[in-house]
Amino acid sequence: MNIEITTPDKTIFEGEVNLVQLPGIDGSFELLDNHAPLISALKKGKIKIKDKKRNIRFFEINGGIIEVLKNKVLVLAE
Repeated sequence: MNIEITTPDKTIFEGEVNLVQLPGIDGSFELLDNHAPLISALKKGKIKIKDKKRNIRFFEINGGIIEVLKNKVLVLAE
């Protein structure tokens, strides 16, 4: 799936990933390829991504919104 993590200032990550773990307001959740459409609020925490080469990266956010649609993940982060 393709993910884009964007802040008000810039896009901090864009690329193909196998897994995304996010800090939802009701608890942490994960997304895999072909996830059902989703819109959710995010709280302060870390976004974990695992890319196609199995490299793991973390991004610290102060909250935001996520949209998942047609294997594209858009994170609007603070």
